[in-house]
Amino acid sequence: MSITYLDAIREAQGRALEEDPRVFIYGQDVGAFGGAFKATKSLAQKFPGRVIDAPISEDAMVGLAVGAAIQGMRPIIEIQFADFSTPAFNQIVNQAATLHWRTRIPCPITVRLPFGGTSGSGPFHSQSMEAIYAHYPGLIVMTPATVEDAYSMLLEAVAIDDPVIFCEHKYLYYHLKAASLPTEAMPTGKARIARAGRDMTLVAYSAMVHEALAVAEELSSEGMEIEVVDLRSIKPLDTDTVIASVARTGRLLCVGEAWPWGGVTAEVIARVATEAFGLLDAPPQRLNAKDTPVPYHPSLWAAHRPTARSIAAAARRLLRL
Repeated sequence: MSITYLDAIREAQGRALEEDPRVFIYGQDVGAFGGAFKATKSLAQKFPGRVIDAPISEDAMVGLAVGAAIQGMRPIIEIQFADFSTPAFNQIVNQAATLHWRTRIPCPITVRLPFGGTSGSGPFHSQSMEAIYAHYPGLIVMTPATVEDAYSMLLEAVAIDDPVIFCEHKYLYYHLKAASLPTEAMPTGKARIARAGRDMTLVAYSAMVHEALAVAEELSSEGMEIEVVDLRSIKPLDTDTVIASVARTGRLLCVGEAWPWGGVTAEVIARVATEAFGLLDAPPQRLNAKDTPVPYHPSLWAAHRPTARSIAAAARRLLRL
């Protein structure tokens, strides 16, 4: 039996509902329909009255969640696509993120954002919003790259007293599988060495971790050993693990599917350049999606985002410096 990334998200929500009566799920078509991607399939039948269909208003959905959290509940909000979270931006960054700072009342809401590109999705269903939300104090931003992390980090998100933006990559829903769900987990805020190496540090998160691992495997056959760091969360960001890796390798390449301007890759490089400049043997590099809206056509989309091929080319250039 194999468990997909999507299965892990569904199982985590089911366990949260079972173990804590304060948990409920709210979102468009999450009830009998089971959600746009079936992440809540059968949960409405198992937990009557706690998996609730919402109107088509993300602003109202998150506003309700903030109010419920003030009253002691722990809502999970499903936004059908991360792009659609922008109507709720005010509720997330001006209400949820600041609530504890203003009132000392916790705001334990989890906002699930299916994000990232898939072939043919186009500009309105493919955006990577993680860096935007990471900009705001008070929000935790999780970016799980494995089935195990999708499960354990979602459970942790529901248990945390702070608002969490849970970025789950749509491409990983069915493409990623594991033999079983984990019984132990690393805490959010701790990066993972996904592959050890000596010649270069390749930092990635979410779906790009798997592109990075493919590159490390390819370059290993050429005698180059790449260390791959999976950030796991970008707020908090585990700078210590990244710097420790750079200390071993002397080179840094950061990869992200999001647009380059003001992104996670820029933040990682800024921190390393500021705190560990003397460890670098070459200028740190980054690779992101093209600075254009996400194209519809599958061939254009493949050229728009980083892939194992473009990452490998960037890695070879850096290794020659």
